[in-house]
Amino acid sequence: MRIFILLFAVSLFFSCSPKVSQTGKASYYADKFNGRKTASGVTFKNSMKIAAHKTLPFGTKVKVTNLSNGRSTKVVIQDRGPHVAGRIIDLSKKSAKKIGMLDQGIGNVKIEYKKKK
Repeated sequence: MRIFILLFAVSLFFSCSPKVSQTGKASYYADKFNGRKTASGVTFKNSMKIAAHKTLPFGTKVKVTNLSNGRSTKVVIQDRGPHVAGRIIDLSKKSAKKIGMLDQGIGNVKIEYKKKK
């Protein structure tokens, strides 16, 4: 029985995907994008908790933390972008509000996600 538990624990350890993080600047979508199709085909709504990233696969769940206040939210990557140099992620307005960056428009963030094998 102990061997079974040990083997189960080892397989669980090796099957877990490692977490990856990235820090940089975030911005959020302007209202004019409401109703438009994203690169993944989803209709964009600023009331959703979605985001754009240049390379992460669509459907990737990302934790975004505002480095100036420690507030965080989880979003799903559904679009490509940002299309401005120096930015790593574009958030929906709902997500930007949740982490307290609506007034600034741009904020320093840390994004974390599990790397898929």
